[in-house]
Amino acid sequence: MSSTIHLQWSDAEAAGRFRTGVSLHSHTLHSRESLEFIYQAARRAPLLKAAIRHGEGLYRQRHGATLDLSRGWWTPPLGAHDAWLLEKSQIETFGRDAIVSLTDHDNIEAPVSLQALDECRGAPISVEWTVPFGPTFFHLGVHNLPAERARSLWAEMDSYRQKPIEGRLAEILTALAALDRVLMVFNHPLWDETGIGQAAHREIALAFLRRYGPSLQALEFNGLRPWKENRSVLALARAAQKPVISGGDRHAIEPNAALNLTNAGTFEEFAEEVRSGWSSVLVMRHYREPFALRIFHNMLDVLRTYERHANGWRLWSDRVFYLWHDGKVRSLSELFGERTPSAVSVFVGAMQFASTPGVRRFLRGAFAAAEEVTL
Repeated sequence: MSSTIHLQWSDAEAAGRFRTGVSLHSHTLHSRESLEFIYQAARRAPLLKAAIRHGEGLYRQRHGATLDLSRGWWTPPLGAHDAWLLEKSQIETFGRDAIVSLTDHDNIEAPVSLQALDECRGAPISVEWTVPFGPTFFHLGVHNLPAERARSLWAEMDSYRQKPIEGRLAEILTALAALDRVLMVFNHPLWDETGIGQAAHREIALAFLRRYGPSLQALEFNGLRPWKENRSVLALARAAQKPVISGGDRHAIEPNAALNLTNAGTFEEFAEEVRSGWSSVLVMRHYREPFALRIFHNMLDVLRTYERHANGWRLWSDRVFYLWHDGKVRSLSELFGERTPSAVSVFVGAMQFASTPGVRRFLRGAFAAAEEVTL
């Protein structure tokens, strides 16, 4: 097993020693991102808390029902082809061939749609699979499903997601691991997404690895998680005797901050390298930006207007959806029409003002220092 981490800012020539850059784990408009995080953020942001209360009151007044953000979701702004081009272009800036694997949450439509485009020929069909486990869940990056079986394989995986049955997970993972071309990655294994507590989450992640580790080929260095967490993942991977590979986790328009470098010419060849225990990760310069600032900028990009959105969802409110009390799904634009609650408008307006160049420069100085990345 051999995992090497290259830092672009201290090893500018690293990419030149390889033929290909690989972008793994990024999202398109097919991903559903939960709105439940807003409740947590509102505890620390009075303006956001006021916006939620105002929206709840207006919804109750209009529809006679309770607004519950756990029934809502937002979608990333980029369509499949735009996302593929963004990741490909970043790799080509340093003169390497590009392989891009898009992985939406529990949805394979984006990579399937790329199969119809000549320029995207060879792009793998991949997915970020939500796997319930005990009191929490984990995300597995399942890359390069065979095209002729992708939908049937995903149907089996999704059936477990929706109705976990003990013993079924081992069968599915074993079957996927038996496919030589498939690469399975434990994405951000130490991120406590459900909030059960970091210590409890770590123990459950270790139990998951002990039980299902033989079917997993790698752990993920995540480009959208802080260095302290990624450093712990590196140690976890060594203990589990697994290579570490990159995963950018891009949701907006900042390209992946972590890539893989390889001399492979196809995803199948790259997967074979990783399955044999070899991986070389390139951490991009923008990973050093203060973590909180990067998250903030990503939020700003989600709230932008996109005139060329693939589905015509120009406004941020077009890209936020809610399962109504009547069982129908509608966008926030449909929910409130032109009368967006004033507190919501103020909050979004403030965020959009913060995206102007002058304010962005000010915020860069106001946030904490750059990520201290030392190997």
